[in-house]
Amino acid sequence: MGIHMKGGVITERDADYCTVRLRAPAGVFTVDQIRGIATLAKTYGNGEVHSTTRQTLEIPHVKGDALKKLAKRLEKNGTPVGSEKDEIVNIIACPGISRCKFANIDTISLAKKIDAKLFGKEMPVKMRIALSGCPNACTSPMLNEIGIIGRIRPVRTKERLCTGCGNCVYYCKESAIKIKNGLSVLDDDKCVQCGVCVQSCHFDLVKAEDRHFLITVGGRRGRHPKIGRSLLTVETEEQVLFVIDKIVDWVYRRAWSGRLLSEQLDDIHFDKFREDIMKKVPEAKPVTDERSRPGLDV
Repeated sequence: MGIHMKGGVITERDADYCTVRLRAPAGVFTVDQIRGIATLAKTYGNGEVHSTTRQTLEIPHVKGDALKKLAKRLEKNGTPVGSEKDEIVNIIACPGISRCKFANIDTISLAKKIDAKLFGKEMPVKMRIALSGCPNACTSPMLNEIGIIGRIRPVRTKERLCTGCGNCVYYCKESAIKIKNGLSVLDDDKCVQCGVCVQSCHFDLVKAEDRHFLITVGGRRGRHPKIGRSLLTVETEEQVLFVIDKIVDWVYRRAWSGRLLSEQLDDIHFDKFREDIMKKVPEAKPVTDERSRPGLDV
């Protein structure tokens, strides 16, 4: 494929120039890579670098005859040309457990594993993948074609008696916990499994049980945003990678070009796919959270 045809090369309004988008798994660049990008932006662009919504950088105002040289130098810099067309584009992630006190999973590591396996794969539709360490969903995973959210199910230990201090009640944004007869009581129907109550308990009486990944499919942003459909939950990164691979294969084989994935989930039999994938991953669990059911418009 010629450099002009790569998804990360975007023709500007003035067709003599292109914007070159870079590959940046989980939005992470080293300091040395950033220095290299700055030098290349001065040499081949207009001296500016633009940050994108998909956690990467792009070099604007590059002349067409300079694309090959720039691509080679970007490759050497460890920041090759990215992807933007009907492909698996840059995979984004929140900081995860390495930095965020609310996170339940290692989003950065998992995003890099997904990138290494699937980035740039040609698809009938554009495939955006986003990871969020908790239901705060800072990366809007449910507005992506594939979303991954880290969750935990909180349980109160039975060995020690709850003090009834109400700290968990205070910090729960869903009003899912109440103090009844001096004990904390969780309303499972309101709980979004964010895990804040686990961290808020000074007496270590609320534990994290069933730490898992919620996977959603078919979300979209744009002029008519739509929340993705909940597929299932799994407990390990290996299971996530397996399921993501199966989703990509299913979309590759069944989806039509020219339509957003969210518009054709029923046509390509999403419910049947969910049944099949549940059989292939016996440890997977169905999703019962009504707020993540199919087809809810934002």
